Amino acid sequence: MTVSVFDLFSIGVGPSSSHTVGPMRAAARFAGELRDRGLLAATADVRVELYGSLAATGAGHGTMRAILLGLEGHRPDRITPVEMETRLADIRAGSPLRLGGGPLIRLAEDDIVLHPRTVLPEHPNGMTVAALDGTGRVLHDHTYFSVGGGFVVTREEFGQLSGHRDRGPFGTAAELLALCAESGEPVSGVMLRYETTLRSTDEVRTGLLHIRDVMRECVQHSLTREGTLPGALKVRRRAREWHLALTQEDPGREPAYAEDWVNLVAMAVNEENASGGRIVTAPTNGAAGIIPAVLFYATRYVPAGAADVDATAVRFLLTAGAIGSLYKERASISGAEVGCQGEVGSAASMAAAGLAEILGGTPAQVENAAEIAMEHSLGMTCDPVGGLVQIPCIERNAISAGKAINAARMALRGDGSHHVSLDTVIETMRETGRDMNNKYKETSLGGLAATMPVSIAEC
Repeated sequence: MTVSVFDLFSIGVGPSSSHTVGPMRAAARFAGELRDRGLLAATADVRVELYGSLAATGAGHGTMRAILLGLEGHRPDRITPVEMETRLADIRAGSPLRLGGGPLIRLAEDDIVLHPRTVLPEHPNGMTVAALDGTGRVLHDHTYFSVGGGFVVTREEFGQLSGHRDRGPFGTAAELLALCAESGEPVSGVMLRYETTLRSTDEVRTGLLHIRDVMRECVQHSLTREGTLPGALKVRRRAREWHLALTQEDPGREPAYAEDWVNLVAMAVNEENASGGRIVTAPTNGAAGIIPAVLFYATRYVPAGAADVDATAVRFLLTAGAIGSLYKERASISGAEVGCQGEVGSAASMAAAGLAEILGGTPAQVENAAEIAMEHSLGMTCDPVGGLVQIPCIERNAISAGKAINAARMALRGDGSHHVSLDTVIETMRETGRDMNNKYKETSLGGLAATMPVSIAEC
């Protein structure tokens, strides 16, 4: 019922949690299963097929590359972008895959079969992997679904969440608020109590600060890079140029420039994501810039947040994680399933909640902030131009970070009472995603992706 913050905020690589991180995890998991079953030595070939959104936008999201690396046993939280590019260059030059670190097989990106018009009934992001012996007989096979945020389940596991469905103290916002009222704790306190059933308090704090640090490193690395992003769109990087200009215009970090700095952080993260850099799913890669940007605001422009930046980061991420758990359990954070409302909408809602707590909000005001941010994200489509996580994704993160800040400040002006509950808006988001035309859900077949002329589509 409650999803751990360490499942929602996981370290990986860009450009997509559902289309890059998830497929790499699935492929690595399959290779591990072959090893555990003693089938590696007998495997002569591997057949991979992608369905629905994975097939439709896989080229622009690096899905096929991620699968090849996963089959070798690489994992998104451990491999660096430099290691990825080096190994991929070797494979493209004809180097065979070392399946699970064992036998050599011949498999290239072009060998992966795509079924963009076929959507498996369980989820739009489906993939099947089969190990074959020398006669073509199937030794082992599995169907996996990348269900958003890097989460992967098999067909047999579908509907369950990483073994945690029977765990946790709350599954609705109403239950979360009741726990806060009963214990007198803030939302972050209730979430910390749950996390300490899985690991020690020191481990929770250290782990969350590591996640914060990776977010910071992502921004700093992005600010050193210039030129254009990968892909046919040739989108120009703006973060470095903006940073140089802002540093000159606002050397004292005045509040009047707060919005500019928030925009910069959000865009820097998503430029790094778009280039396949090291990223934190928050709760997805496509929405990864919102929470770091609002956390930056909380520690730079909120006096209580600036007083102890480490404690602020821990409380902020715990609160955001509590809200993210509700979206993951009760709706979806997958753009292929519910559109971009499930990605940047969820992230804005999580960030608004985190900021509201740092601003001194009550649990009811925190819940209200989360509700406001999602209420005004309902119906947002996922329409990546050219199948790339660039247009409109990068700017959309900056806009949604501003929305999260505004939602938190609006909630703090009230007493926490409001007409639409967070549970209601989450249910509405889920139903809206269910009713949304499939072409508006990460297929690059609708919206901007269909109306903006692109000379070479990558989908």
